[in-house]
Amino acid sequence: MKDNEKYILAIESSCDDTSAAVMQGTTLLSNVTASQDVHKAYGGVVPELASRAHQQNVLPVVDQALKKAGVTKEQLAAVAFTRGPGLMGSLLVGVNFAKGFARALNIPLIDVNHLQGHVMAHFIDEPDCDNPHPPFPFLCLLVSGGNSQIIKVNAYNDMEILGQTIDDAAGEAIDKCSKVMGLGYPGGPIIDRLARQGNPKAYQFAEPHIPGLDYSFSGLKTSFLYSMQKWVKEDPDFIEHHKEDIAASLEWTIVDILMKKLKLAVKQTGIKHVAVAGGVSANNGLRNAFRDYAKRFGWTIYIPKFSYTTDNAAMIGCVASFKLKDNDFCSIDAPAYSKVTLE
Repeated sequence: MKDNEKYILAIESSCDDTSAAVMQGTTLLSNVTASQDVHKAYGGVVPELASRAHQQNVLPVVDQALKKAGVTKEQLAAVAFTRGPGLMGSLLVGVNFAKGFARALNIPLIDVNHLQGHVMAHFIDEPDCDNPHPPFPFLCLLVSGGNSQIIKVNAYNDMEILGQTIDDAAGEAIDKCSKVMGLGYPGGPIIDRLARQGNPKAYQFAEPHIPGLDYSFSGLKTSFLYSMQKWVKEDPDFIEHHKEDIAASLEWTIVDILMKKLKLAVKQTGIKHVAVAGGVSANNGLRNAFRDYAKRFGWTIYIPKFSYTTDNAAMIGCVASFKLKDNDFCSIDAPAYSKVTLE
């Protein structure tokens, strides 16, 4: 059987979503994800609770993924898993399950970098669906709760970080500002929804001036906090009465910071095939900015489906399909890594 016809089971457990997917080459046959609502009460992911939930979810999620794909475990050619980065307790659940599953079936293991998975989500194919893939090399803006990076993608296994945040990530800044406003967790979807109803030029927040292609969002968070404290002191109901305009202005500022640096990266590299990936790529303001920049500057852009923006096993399986062709497997004693880069 050719590599692009072989079935791969992929497992993703880097944070608080337990996900399993079955791939045939880069074609997605199933993608099942169990999310954890328990963290909303704490305003962020609690690592111990996350790992316990993964232990409960991983077996039924894998079972559903195989059944939806119509594939038996005996038909699998390999098991892929997220090796890092992520929460160590969460990673270990997926890593150890994948190792046990692969050993029981006597099939190889494929380890995948979580960040690489986000970038390569643009290469996921679906049956009877024409999904354009960016040509190598292309630029990718990877934005999530833990990462804000501009990446030059030369090949699936050759990625160069051109710029990255020197402190906080864009997604983290959104979540923290949402918390300041008392809106809850996760803040991204809440801010996105409110911003659609507000005026993005209603308020101004500080934009950092960092040389080169690196990002910084700590100053923005500080500016936002001090502004809220000042306005609430003058009017205790200020946030409630102006939350749509505040959300729209915050979103506009963050998107402006992201896009200015990306525009500079395009100018410096001359590469006009530009993709976006990661959880924040689900934000409508960022998606609209991508479309606007494409029209203004002649970019060819690649925006993932909403289902491939957040953590999911399909993106892990997609990378694994490329590694399978290269016989790039890992040993049974390969450890998980809570911190690891693309390079």
